[in-house]
Amino acid sequence: MTMQIRPILATLKHHKAGTLLIALQIALTLAIVCNALFIIHQRLAHLSQPTGLDESHLLVIQNQWANKPTKGDISSLLADDLATLRKVPGVANAYATDGYPLSSGGITYGIGHSPDKLNFVSNTAIYFADENALPTLGLKLVAGRNFRSDEIGEIGGRDKIAPQVLIITSELARRLFPGESAVGKMAYVSDKPSIIIGVVERMQTPYVDSAMAQWSDCSTLMPFHQLVTPTNYVVRAQPGQLDDVAKRVRAALYAANRLRVISPEDGVKTFAQVRAQAYKSDRGMAILMASISVILLAITAAGIVGLTSFWVGQRRKQIGVRRALGATRHDILSYFLTENLLIGVGGVLLGGVLALGLNLWLMKQFEMARLAPGYVLAGVVTLLLLGQCAVLAPALRASNVPPVEATRSV
Repeated sequence: MTMQIRPILATLKHHKAGTLLIALQIALTLAIVCNALFIIHQRLAHLSQPTGLDESHLLVIQNQWANKPTKGDISSLLADDLATLRKVPGVANAYATDGYPLSSGGITYGIGHSPDKLNFVSNTAIYFADENALPTLGLKLVAGRNFRSDEIGEIGGRDKIAPQVLIITSELARRLFPGESAVGKMAYVSDKPSIIIGVVERMQTPYVDSAMAQWSDCSTLMPFHQLVTPTNYVVRAQPGQLDDVAKRVRAALYAANRLRVISPEDGVKTFAQVRAQAYKSDRGMAILMASISVILLAITAAGIVGLTSFWVGQRRKQIGVRRALGATRHDILSYFLTENLLIGVGGVLLGGVLALGLNLWLMKQFEMARLAPGYVLAGVVTLLLLGQCAVLAPALRASNVPPVEATRSV
């Protein structure tokens, strides 16, 4: 193979346009595919990010009151609805809340060691909860205790939020009190201090966009029933009862009070549906990037096949001469494989530089992470193997050219 490189390079100098075209095609494919695979990996990792909830047993109900109840009316309506839901066959527990992980909407506060909002330690998602929230959601309490029923207050939509006690996630606890236990310590989400009484292992924020990525596990539960409409009910089904419960809860709530609206399309959702909706754009982006990668690889392979087939057609007489002078089929096959490998190496070297340059541009424009070298290496290996596989068929046809071709004038 080493002895063939010099004549191959000399031959390629006479086919500069085709050589350059394939090398550039390989380079562009490598640059795009490497970054596309990196984006796909990031999106899939995003899709699988745990919420900390026992998702397989959870339902979410969005309830809108048809009339305009007062705060006092909502308080009794919430109590009645929760009592109704807990009596539904197959329901293990339920609670009312303003938001839940992956809901794409809710309240975000700064939390820190002083009431000065300009010096907060971290952003945190706020969830209103009661003593039933932890067992309903399946949250793992790793330190401290749960809320007591006598600690649960009521709050209107425009009321000032100043909780006396809080339950926070372990990630938020680590940020507030690194290396220390957070239980019993004070933190500020308002101008008054709140005491941290418990720490749960994990509870994701409602947001899945990149703006909240660095605070995705920083959540705070506050002991309030929010007296507003609409209201979200989170229901925990007993094992194996989720689908049956999903069919029963709407009818049970309407039987208790007809003056409500629960959307027939998405008023009752399993958490699997919540997750699918929250990550719809990420899943779509992953599919789009995968499709682009497959198409580019196919086009590159087709380009290599087409160009090599064209060269084989042009060189049939030269190939016949080589066969007549003693070259074996293996020699001819090796020649074309080596020629394609040299073009491929030139293409991937340029493509590696383009891949890193494209990644730097994406980092600047879209705050993407830095491309790991492993993706470039994997892309280089993939493109070289693809090139060798693509050239194999025309190379085999070339190796079958008989020596008699050397005597033909046309």
